[in-house]
Amino acid sequence: MPGKLIAFIVIFCSGFFAKAQAMPVDSLLLLLRTAKEDTNKIDLLQNLEKAYFNVDNDSALYYNQACEKLIDKLNATNKKHTCYHEFVKLYHAKYDYKTELAYCLKAIAVAKQTDNKFQQATSYRALFNTYHNLRQNDSAVKYGLYSLQLTKSIHDTSNLATNYGNLCWLYKDLTKIDKAIDFGEEGVAVGKLYKDSVGMLISMNNLANCYLTTNQDEKAIELFKEVLRVGKQVKRRRSVRVALINLGTLYYSTGNGTALNQTVNEFNEFVKDDNLMSRSDEAFGKLINGQNFIFQKQFSKAEQEFQKGIAIAEADSNMNSMLDLYNNMSKLKFAMHDFKGGNFYEVKWSNLDQHVREQNLAEYESELNVKYETGKKEGQIKLNNLELRQKTNLNYLFAGAVASLLMALLLGYRTFKQRQELQKQRITELETEKKLTAAEAVLKGEEQERGRLAKDLHDGLGGMLSGIKYSLHMLKGNLIMTPENAQAFERSIDMLDSSIQEMRRVAHNMMPEALVKFGLDTALKDFCNDVNQSGALEVNYQSIGLKDAVISQTTSITIYRIIQELINNTMKHAKATNAIVQITKTGDQLSVTVEDNGKGFDTNSLALSKGIGWSNIQNRVEFLNGRMDVNSQPDKGTSVLLEINT
Repeated sequence: MPGKLIAFIVIFCSGFFAKAQAMPVDSLLLLLRTAKEDTNKIDLLQNLEKAYFNVDNDSALYYNQACEKLIDKLNATNKKHTCYHEFVKLYHAKYDYKTELAYCLKAIAVAKQTDNKFQQATSYRALFNTYHNLRQNDSAVKYGLYSLQLTKSIHDTSNLATNYGNLCWLYKDLTKIDKAIDFGEEGVAVGKLYKDSVGMLISMNNLANCYLTTNQDEKAIELFKEVLRVGKQVKRRRSVRVALINLGTLYYSTGNGTALNQTVNEFNEFVKDDNLMSRSDEAFGKLINGQNFIFQKQFSKAEQEFQKGIAIAEADSNMNSMLDLYNNMSKLKFAMHDFKGGNFYEVKWSNLDQHVREQNLAEYESELNVKYETGKKEGQIKLNNLELRQKTNLNYLFAGAVASLLMALLLGYRTFKQRQELQKQRITELETEKKLTAAEAVLKGEEQERGRLAKDLHDGLGGMLSGIKYSLHMLKGNLIMTPENAQAFERSIDMLDSSIQEMRRVAHNMMPEALVKFGLDTALKDFCNDVNQSGALEVNYQSIGLKDAVISQTTSITIYRIIQELINNTMKHAKATNAIVQITKTGDQLSVTVEDNGKGFDTNSLALSKGIGWSNIQNRVEFLNGRMDVNSQPDKGTSVLLEINT
C-alpha cells in the first residue's frame, strides 16, 4: 500500500513531467532553449537524458551533468536522488564502476537525508551490483542481503523478485551454487506471486545459468524456454534476445542441430529491426549464427559470422563475448585444417583468459590491501584513544594531589609498561596477520595456477588433439591405403586417444572438477577410487557427517591437497598395500585420519626433512589454523591425525 500511494502522488503532481516525457527529442530541445532556470527545467533535462539513454550514452551523460549543476544551483534536494541514480545507470553502461560507486553513495546519502525508504532500497540494490562488478564480494554480499531485508520491510513487492535474482547471480559467481539456486527459485516464486514479470525473468535467467554451471542442461533449456515465453508475453525484448542466445548455445553444445537452426532463425527475425539491441547481444548473436552454419557444414559462412562478432566484441572490449568467439573460431579453424589460424585464435583466447585471471587476482589483492589498511587504522585509533585516556587520568592525578607524587610516578611507570606490552602485542598481531595473508596469497595463487593450467590443458591442448583426431578421420575417408598402412593408421588413432586420456587425467589431478562442482566428499571418493584402480595402493575411504556439511571452497581445496600429498607419500615411500582415509565432521570440528600398513619411520626425522611435499602439508595445516599429530614406528605403519575448526 505505501508503494502504490507514493506512485500515485508522483503521477498526480508531475503533469509537466509526464507531458514532457511523452514528447520527442526535437520538441524537448526546443523547450530547453527558452526554459527558465527552475525545477521545470530540471525535469526537462532529466527527460532529455532518458530519451538519449539507449541511443547516445554520451549525450545522455551531458544532459544529466547539466541537470546536476542546476539542482546544485537551486538546491533542489527532492530532485537529487533521481539525478544521482541516473548517473549510476549511465556509468554502469560505460563500465566505469568506480564513478558509479561514488554516485551510488551520494544517492544513498540523499535518500537518508529525506528519509525516503523506497529510494534507499533502490540505491542499496544498485550498490550491491556495483560492488559485485568491482569484485568486492564481501561488500556485495553485505549490501545484497541488506537491500533484500530493506525491500521486505517496506513491502516493496515490485522489486523483491529482482533482489532474489541478483543474489542468485552473486552466489553463482561465488561458486555457492546451492545457495544461488535457493535464491533463484525464491525469486521466481515471488515474481509469480506478485506478478512482477521483470524480477521473475531476472531470477529465471540467473537460475538457468546456475543449472548450466552444474551441467543440468535439460533444466536450463526448459527454464530458458520459459524466459522466452514470458519475455514475449510481457514484450521485454532484452529477455527474449538473451533467452534465444542462451538456447542457441545450449542446442549447439548438446548437438541438437534442428532446434539450433530454428532458434537462430527466430533470433534473426526478432532482432531484424531492433535498433536498441546492445552490442554485447549483437556479438553473441553472431556467435550462435556461426555455430548454426557449422552444423550445416557451411564453414566459410561460419567464419564470416565469427569475424563480425569478434570485430564488435573487440571494439567494445567485451571480455565474455571475445573469449567465446576466439574459442569457437579456433576450433573452426582446426576443423577446416587451417592449423595456423587455429593456433592464432587459440593463443588470443589463452592470452585474454590469462589477462582476465590476472585482473581478477589484482582486484582481489587490492581488496585485501584495503581491508588490511582499514584494520591497521582502526587499531591505531584505538591505541591513540587509550593513550589519550591514560594522559587525562595522569593530569587529574597531578592536579588533584601534588603530595602524592610518588604514587603518580608509580602509576606512570605502570602505564609505561602497559603501553610497552600493548605495542609488543600489536607488533605480534601484525606479524601473524602478515604471515597468514602471505600464506593465503601463496596457496590461493597456487590453486589458481593449477586451475589455469588444468583449463589450458583441457580446453587448449585437448581441443587441439581433438581437432587433429577429427582431421585424421577426415583424411582417412579420402585416402587409399594398403591393409598394413590402414592397421598402422588405426594404431596411430589409438595412440592419439591414449594421449587425450592421459592429458585429461593430468588436468583432473591438477584441479579435480568434482571438487569445484560437487564438494569435498565426492572429490575424495573419486580420488581414492582412482588410486584403487591404479593398483598401486588399496585405499578405504570413509566419511561421517560430511554429506550435507557446508565447507568453504578454500578449506575444501586445502584439505584435499593435504590428503592427496599424504597418499602420494604413502605410495612413494611407505611400501604399503593398504591405507585408510577417514574424515569426520562434528559441529564446527573437522577430523581427518590417514593410516597405512607401510614400513613406517622415525618421526624425529620430520624436523630435519627438507622435502617440498612435507613442507606443503605443514603450510596448509598452518593456513587452516589446524593441529596435526603424526604417529609412526619402523615396521608398524603410519597414522596422521588432522583437526580443524571450520
